[in-house]
Order: sequence, then structure tokens, then C-alpha cells
Amino acid sequence: MKTITVKHPTGSYPIHLGEDALSQTGRLLAELGYSGRCAVLTNEIVGRHYAAPLCDSLSQAGFTPTRIDLPDGEQYKTLDTVASAYPHLVEAKLDRRSPIIALGGGVLGDTAGYVAASFLRGVPLVQIPTTLLAMVDSSVGGKTGVDLPHGKNLVGAFKQPEMVIVDPNVLQTLPDAEIKAGLAEVVKHGIIDSPELFEALETSNQPTATTTSIPSPQSPAPILHSSFFILHSPTWLLHEAIMVKVRVVQEDPFEQGRRAVLNLGHTFGHAFEQVSSYQIRHGEGVAMGTACAARLAARLGYCDDQTTERIIGLLDRLHMPSQPPDYPAADIMAAMSTDKKRQGNSLRFILPRAIGDVDIFKDIPPADVKAVLA
Repeated sequence: MKTITVKHPTGSYPIHLGEDALSQTGRLLAELGYSGRCAVLTNEIVGRHYAAPLCDSLSQAGFTPTRIDLPDGEQYKTLDTVASAYPHLVEAKLDRRSPIIALGGGVLGDTAGYVAASFLRGVPLVQIPTTLLAMVDSSVGGKTGVDLPHGKNLVGAFKQPEMVIVDPNVLQTLPDAEIKAGLAEVVKHGIIDSPELFEALETSNQPTATTTSIPSPQSPAPILHSSFFILHSPTWLLHEAIMVKVRVVQEDPFEQGRRAVLNLGHTFGHAFEQVSSYQIRHGEGVAMGTACAARLAARLGYCDDQTTERIIGLLDRLHMPSQPPDYPAADIMAAMSTDKKRQGNSLRFILPRAIGDVDIFKDIPPADVKAVLA
């Protein structure tokens, strides 16, 4: 099991990465000095697979876990869901030293994280992401929060976890659509700060009974998402993608500057999600948004055409959407106007200069933004 240490202004926390790491949660939490009552916040689908082994691990280490199921889906990432958890925590007699353990994907982690940040003015938080997207992105860095009808993530808090448990084995029960959504964030991390990761995704091949050849640019091999991760240990890929996030958040823990680069594709992507009433998954929005950001960068002369072609080509190879959704540009622009990443009336766009090099831009002419939405 690999351990990555993440430093932040008030201390540090470990990310434990390895197969069967989930079964070690109780021991690892006890080693941090915690004991007694704790709460496992999950949902029915994830809980069906992993709540019992997690609670067994906690019980064997001397904890008294209480399972609390939250509703599943972006539409339930709300203050109402947060409020619904509090009575269960009171009934379980949690105190300020009682950890809340978030077992689930990004929506669950964001919501449970905000519960932990606000209950009793803050209790310890453990993140156990069960989706690829959450493993490489949302579980690391301490951002928690919920949506309002006006937009995504408009209410929240910075709440650093006590630890993060990343167990690649849980990906084996993940639907292909969720693997694909997570791969959008992995691609994003490669564009931001890891040419090696990006190139590994470009050249990786899904072996079959008839071929083990390396795909050529002219005839790329299709990637079968779930079986790809079962047949190939994802530990290196996860480690490399997580390290991109770690390097950035350590440099800028409160998103005052460079951390904004992690929002590559998100100014477009969040707007796509919002105008679709969240029928577009977050990963799909990020994929489409990253492609739009690449086209915008090329249009404005910030990157060359080859960089844009490589980005869109990789998204296509991974069977991710690379065209904007069919909604009126005016509606998408209106959704962007509520984006929390804006400064005053100016939208910020993260645009690539090259693979492994992105920058923050503002005051982009609206006509150019609309042009890449066409």
C-alpha cells in the first residue's frame, strides 16, 4: 500500500492507496488516535457493496459505527440533504471527536464533507471515494459543499480530511459510464501537469484474444473501460493523477491562485450540467468542457492546433463526448454567469498552452466563447 502525504496550512493527512485498503480503514483510523463512535455516510447502492466490510473493519478496531444512507444523485446535493443527516448524528451521540466517514462518489463526498464541516462546528472527516472521479479529484484538497438552484457548489467549506482511503478494487463494481466520467478528470490532470500520464492514456492498449499490438494514431484500439481497469492494475494511473492534484492543492490550499487550474473544462462543464438539469454527468460535462477549452485556446492563439487535436483525439479514443451539447448558446452563457469561479463580472477560463501546461485567462470576448459552442 502506498501512502501519499498531503500538507496543508494546519497540518497534513495521508492518502492510503492500495488494493484492499478499505479493509484497513479501522486500523488506520485508530492509529490516528480516534476511537468510539463514528458515522458512515453512504448511499444505498454503494452501501450494498461496501458498507458491511467497512463497518466490520471499524468494529474490529474498536469503533461503534452508525450507517446513514443519503439519497443518491446530483439533484440531492442540497442543503436539505445535509439537514436530513443531522438528526441521525445526534441520535448516534456523536461528539466533536467522532469521525464522519464519507463512503461514495463525488456527490456523496462533497455532501458528507459539508455535514462534517458544519455538525458541532466541525468533526473529523475521512474520505473513502468509490468512483474514479472522486479518487483522483474531489476527495483530495478539502473542498466540500452543495448546490443551490442558482448553480453548483455555491454553499460549502474547506474541510481537510483526517485521511483518504483509495482502494482500486472498488472500481470493479463501477459501471462503465462512471469509469468514463472519472477518466475525463484523469485526462484533465494529464493536460494540467503530467505529460507522462496523458501519453500513457494515448498509447495504452486494451489486449484481446487476437491482438496485443500497440495501437497506431491511424487505428487506435478501443478502450473497454471497466475491463481495462480490471485487467490492468490502476495503481500507477491513480497515483500519477492524484499527485497532480496534491501538487496543486499544496501550493494553493484555499484556491487563491494556481489551484484554479484544476478547473480546466469546468467553466464550460458546469454550465452544460446546469442547462441540462444535471442530466449530463459531471464527467461528461468536464470532457465536453475540456474540448471546448482546447478549441478556445487554439482560436485565441494560446496553443497550437496539434495540442488541441491531441486533446480531442484522446477524448474520442476514450469514447468521451468532445462536442458541446445541443443547447442554446445564450442559455449556456447565462449559466456561466453564476459560476463561482468568476471574478466580478469576468469569467475565468483555464486554457491549455501545451500538454502539461495550462494558464488562467479572463476577459475572454463573449463572441469567441459562443463560437466554440456552435
